Amino acid sequence: MHRPIYRHTIFLALLACLLWSTAFAGIKIGLTYTTPLRFAGIRFIISGLMIFPFVPDKKRNFSILGQNIKTVLLISLFQTVILYTLFYLGMDRTPAAIGAIIVGGGPLFVAFLAHFTTGRDPLTLRKIVALLIGFSGIILLAAARDREAGDHMTVLLGIGLLVGGNFAGSYGNILVSTRRTNLSPVFLTAVQIFIGGCTIFLLSLLFEGFTSGHKPLAYYLSLGWLSMLSAVAFTLWFIILSRPEVKVSEVNIWKFIIPVFGAVLSWLLVKGEHPLWHTVAGMILIASSIVIINLRKKSTKS
Repeated sequence: MHRPIYRHTIFLALLACLLWSTAFAGIKIGLTYTTPLRFAGIRFIISGLMIFPFVPDKKRNFSILGQNIKTVLLISLFQTVILYTLFYLGMDRTPAAIGAIIVGGGPLFVAFLAHFTTGRDPLTLRKIVALLIGFSGIILLAAARDREAGDHMTVLLGIGLLVGGNFAGSYGNILVSTRRTNLSPVFLTAVQIFIGGCTIFLLSLLFEGFTSGHKPLAYYLSLGWLSMLSAVAFTLWFIILSRPEVKVSEVNIWKFIIPVFGAVLSWLLVKGEHPLWHTVAGMILIASSIVIINLRKKSTKS
């Protein structure tokens, strides 16, 4: 059955990626006023609560949650807890634009892991070339020194944390796509984000201590926007990945817009950030590799 444009996979994927591309500047603004894990935990607790009112057939979903709890916890572990713990710690140590470019390379990690885990996405020569191009962009970002970005070793650690988060998030994508449940994708999103947010918040109490005090309006605006975009973008993405016809590596082509829009927005909105040759080159390499890795072979039929 033909879907209307607003329910088409490509439209939903583009919308989710555009929302995600705004997150990097918002995170850097929010991290000015709080600690990484505290910020992440509160964000995802709020996001999960925002989604629950839109869950269809709540009674049914809650009644069968126990049958799927292992899958839900596993998805939450990789898709939220590990991914965003590493992501926020990495973003706290790197410029927002570099963070956007590294995280935007997520489809490269999906393609690499999907080869070994799904059995549906083999590594072809084209994909291997694309992976080499994309990872060369990441290496360029790590190797180039930016005098205004702070201590180079701190930035390297941040890039390493972001790369680790990419692996976790990519595996989480594969879990959502391959471990089918009879839960609504909206309910699955809400539960896994809420559980993940609570877990990260508890980790913040353990490693960052408890702090309180008045925060400026900029903090609450960034927290509100990030919570909303997580609720919407994750719901859209889980709906896409739950469609049987969708290959997890192919739908990730649309993530090439994340490093581009994310970097540009960071340069526009985050004080002290501006485009440099290595960030622009890294962005081009990674975005190009994502497009190449997902190019469909032209039909040889006449």
